[in-house]
Amino acid sequence: VQLQASGGGLVQPGGSPRLSCAASGFRLDDYVIGWFRQAPGQDRELVSCIGKSEGGLYYGNSVKTRFTISRDNAKNTVYLQMNSLKPEDTAVYYCAAASNMGRARTIYDYWGQGTLVTVSS
Repeated sequence: VQLQASGGGLVQPGGSPRLSCAASGFRLDDYVIGWFRQAPGQDRELVSCIGKSEGGLYYGNSVKTRFTISRDNAKNTVYLQMNSLKPEDTAVYYCAAASNMGRARTIYDYWGQGTLVTVSS
């Protein structure tokens, strides 16, 4: 069972990268998928999560007008479209899988390795 996060890199302020979370060994649509981020010296926080059916969505206050989470079940992949990036969005972004919706890190059983997003001019 593996999650692979990708799509990070150096982005200019205002940029719009898309992160991908691909799974091997299990079906992502059997799980709630969350995107977390961790900036240097800060706790890992939930940015967004998507339920097993797309009716369940959550966005953190700092991203809710700028980020969009979505699924492509055919590709067994979950995406995080990030728009209007700010320097304070700089962090390592992780995807994770849980059996139920929730914001606590502890309910997420499987984690990807993280992808670094650096927002800088």
